[in-house]
Amino acid sequence: MTDPILIIGAGPVGCVAALRLVRAGIPVILVEKDAQLQDDLRASTFHPPTLEMLDELGLTEGLLRQGLRTRTWQIRLHETHEKAEFDLDAIRSDTQYPFRLQVEQRVLCALAAEQAAKEPLLDLRMGTQLIDFSQTADHVVARLQTRGGAEQTVRTPFMIAADGARSFVRDKLALNFEGLTYPETTLLVTTDFDFAAHLPGLSNVNYVWYAHGTFSLLRLPDIWRCSLYPDEGESDDEALQAENIERKLQRIVPRDTPYTIREARPYRIHQRIVDDYRIGRILLVGDAAHLNSPSGGMGMNGGVHDAFNLTDKLPPVLAGKAPIERLDLYTRQRQPVAKQQILQQAHQNRTRMQQRDPAARRAELQRLQGIAADPVQAREYLLRSSMITGLREAATIAA
Repeated sequence: MTDPILIIGAGPVGCVAALRLVRAGIPVILVEKDAQLQDDLRASTFHPPTLEMLDELGLTEGLLRQGLRTRTWQIRLHETHEKAEFDLDAIRSDTQYPFRLQVEQRVLCALAAEQAAKEPLLDLRMGTQLIDFSQTADHVVARLQTRGGAEQTVRTPFMIAADGARSFVRDKLALNFEGLTYPETTLLVTTDFDFAAHLPGLSNVNYVWYAHGTFSLLRLPDIWRCSLYPDEGESDDEALQAENIERKLQRIVPRDTPYTIREARPYRIHQRIVDDYRIGRILLVGDAAHLNSPSGGMGMNGGVHDAFNLTDKLPPVLAGKAPIERLDLYTRQRQPVAKQQILQQAHQNRTRMQQRDPAARRAELQRLQGIAADPVQAREYLLRSSMITGLREAATIAA
C-alpha cells in the first residue's frame, strides 16, 4: 500500500485509530482543524476495558500516573446521605483494571501525541481541516485546507471520520442521525473545593438526588467536576452567571466563603446514531457515529472501542486478505453495542437521575442497594456499566 489512510479529527478516538494503524505498518495522515490539541472540559472517566486496550498502545501507564483510581461509585440521596455503592472489586476476575480511572481525556490526547511524534508512518497535521471530499469504488479524494488558506489534496483508500459530535463528514454525507436532544442543559463546573471532607462517605464518582433536582460530583486528582442544571425558568445564560453557579454550589455544601470556580461551560445532551458506520470507503467512529448522555462515562470510552474494532478489520482488507465487505462487520458488532448498551444505558442513567418524585427515588435507591449487596447481581451490573458486557456480546457476532 502506498497511499495513507486519512483520519479526520485528532481527539482520543482519532489518535487511537491512527496509532493502531501505524503500529500495523499502515501509513496515516491525521488531520485536526484546531492548532492545538483539545484542552477544554470533556470526558474524564476511563473504564476497565478501555484501559486494557490503551495498554496495548503504551498509553495506560501514563494515564495511571496522572489519574485517580476509583474503586467505588455511588447513587445518593443528598439530604440523608443514604447511598447505593457499587464496588468494582466485584469484577476483579474479569479485568486487570477493576476500577474507574478519573483523568481528563486531554491527558490521553497529550500522551497519544507524544507517541505519534515517534511514528515515522504517522503524519499529524494540526490546524488543517477537511473542506470537501468525494469517493469512487476504490478511493476517496479529500480536500484539506490549512489555517493559512493553503489547500492540499489527499487520495486515500479509506477515510475515517473521527471528527466528533459536529462531524463535517457526517453532515456532508447527509446521513440520517436518528434520535433526540434532551430538554435540559447541563452546566459543567470545576472547583478545587474538597466535597469529600464535608459529605460523609462520598466516593470519587457520585450521582446525587436532592430537593432541587439532581447533580453529580466526580473527583479528579486536583479538582472536582460538578454537573449542575439551570433552575426552573432560568435561562442558560443566567445559569452560567457567577452568582447563580455559586448559589447552586452553596446548596450542596453551604460555606461562608465563595467557591473558587476554575471552569464552567454548558452543553446539551443528545441520543443519536447513524444507520451505518460504513459509507463506501468512509468509516465513522465515536461521536461522528453516535451521541449519548455522558451519564456513566460511556461516550469517549465507546469511541475508543469503535477505533479498536475498526482497526482490527482494516489491515486485512488493505492487504487484500479480506473483501471490503468485511468492514460491514464493524457496523454489525459496534452498532448494537451503541444502541443497546451505550445509548440505552446512558438514557436509563439520565432518566433515573431526572426523577423528581421522592417515593420513586427511594424505591429506585432501595432496588440499587439490593443489587449492590448481592455478589452475583453486583458483578452482572458492573460488567454492564463498565462496558465489558457489550464488548463480549459484540465478539460473538462473527458474520
